[in-house]
Amino acid sequence: MAGLEGDERSGDLFECLICCDVVVMLAARVNLKGWQQAAVAFGSAFGALLDPKRADLIAALGETTGKPAFERVLQRMKNSAEGREVLLERPRVISTQVSHAWDMPENTFGAAYAQFMGSRNFSPDDRPPVRFMDTEELAFVATRAREVHDFWHVLFGLPTNLIGETALKVIEFEQMFLPMCMLSVVGGSARFSEKQRTLFFQHYFPWATKAGLKSTDLMSVYYEKHFHEDLEEVRRNWGIVPCPDPKSSSI
Repeated sequence: MAGLEGDERSGDLFECLICCDVVVMLAARVNLKGWQQAAVAFGSAFGALLDPKRADLIAALGETTGKPAFERVLQRMKNSAEGREVLLERPRVISTQVSHAWDMPENTFGAAYAQFMGSRNFSPDDRPPVRFMDTEELAFVATRAREVHDFWHVLFGLPTNLIGETALKVIEFEQMFLPMCMLSVVGGSARFSEKQRTLFFQHYFPWATKAGLKSTDLMSVYYEKHFHEDLEEVRRNWGIVPCPDPKSSSI
């Protein structure tokens, strides 16, 4: 029986590594054992390196390596009045709940978000679901971290190209200390051209390291309740320094 169990375990590990994309596409949350979690993390990382456009694999990597970070974020949210409100009401950044942003006046945070999404033909419903968190609370925190990503693009004034996404991962790492964010910075910068790499490390990286530390705890913000407020005002209130134009600034 011991030999059979070992064979089955090895077979399961091989299947998990080779068919990781099947695992992360399951319909419901999955409770993984330690070795299974490591296998999914490894398989997701390998798959994401082969195909960086696989958002489901990147999401699985973030979940399987990020539990301690999400637990710290959860505690910070519990220590904040606005964060507790977010945890209590559990808002979702999906089209049925954020559509009022499209009705906000010009120059508001909501209008800027609507313009950002509409100009890129993005949908807030496109995020892959969280599958590998142990509890409902942690699953919501991981979901929230994933869904506020586009809010942060708007607030920090970052493009959605490779440089902009990599710069935002620096800020996300400083806000949440998720290992996946730092891995994304390493992976993203490895794909830069020489010109892009010089621009990133001379302009975007120094700004992002400062901006991420200066900002308030952005995971404890109930963004949807600030849609009606002036964009520049919410930036000031939350200590956000938008990314300067690389053509006209020195950092």
